Amino acid sequence: MQLKATTRLYLQDDHCFETEATVIAVQERYIALDQTCFYSGGGGQPPDRGVFILQGGEEIEIVSAYADENQVVWHECGSMPTINLVGKSGKLKINKERRLSLSRYHTVLHVLNTITLREYGGWITGVQIAEEYARIDFKLEHFSATMSVELEQKVNAVIQSNRKLKSFYISDADFQGRDNLLRTLDVKPPVIDGRVRVVEIEGFDAQACGGTHVEGTAKIGRFTIFRTDNKGKNNKRFYVRLDK
Repeated sequence: MQLKATTRLYLQDDHCFETEATVIAVQERYIALDQTCFYSGGGGQPPDRGVFILQGGEEIEIVSAYADENQVVWHECGSMPTINLVGKSGKLKINKERRLSLSRYHTVLHVLNTITLREYGGWITGVQIAEEYARIDFKLEHFSATMSVELEQKVNAVIQSNRKLKSFYISDADFQGRDNLLRTLDVKPPVIDGRVRVVEIEGFDAQACGGTHVEGTAKIGRFTIFRTDNKGKNNKRFYVRLDK
């Protein structure tokens, strides 16, 4: 029997940090629930961590999550769950501080990748987001130390303009004709129920994305490029950090 797809609450509300949920399946170290606030990973952003608190008060640590091909989100438990959890309800709570940090980095990378593509022709070739820093790779034919300084200034100018963010959906068919929503050449955004999620920074940019973000650019903090590396011909890696 195929499980029903998990309702992913974070796709409607980036600031959904907890929710009631019911266990619908157990598989090895994983539990599936009818709905979740846990980001399941992707786009360089790691999955959320947190706890599932059963109605009786028992806490189950959740160390990771992923979505399978049927859009069921499986939550990895810190200890082996038992089959008798199926049908039981409780409260899911993510690590809020960690989520907010990852969301700040994910949002600033939207600003950086937009400026890099528009002004320097750089397409993303890789991303990795952590709580204390992030790295992003671009295909760039020309690079100089001056570019890093310019990027810092331009990104911080957008941050300080305090632009609001919003998300909405378009059909996959519409998305196919919107190359302006792409920032990578090889990796395509997730298509869920025939729709693609678009995240817009008001008056600045819109791009396809399934990750989590802050509500406005002023929530990001000051941006710094603290290191660059060459990662092959015409491929440049930027390491970035945000003020706490």
